[in-house]
Amino acid sequence: MSDLLDQKELAAALKKLPEWEIEGKALVRTIEFEEFTEAIDFVNDLAEVAEDAQHHPDIDIRYVRVTVSLTTHEVGGITDDDLEIAQRIDNLVD
Repeated sequence: MSDLLDQKELAAALKKLPEWEIEGKALVRTIEFEEFTEAIDFVNDLAEVAEDAQHHPDIDIRYVRVTVSLTTHEVGGITDDDLEIAQRIDNLVD
């Protein structure tokens, strides 16, 4: 299990993940798709990434908008594990 990142580490990480924001103790990104089926395809791809990493995000689907929230519940905040999954999510989208 990873250790919590401090504010300086989080600030540096956000420079590499410009689409993400910190909300409370989570790293959050909302992705908008053109069609509902594209959003669901993305969520299915994301599920495979999460299963592979054994690190599962909270996912909120609102028609063509998918919000992904990453946090390491065991330590109560953002860790390197969350940053790794965020990068993998960005690779799915971009």
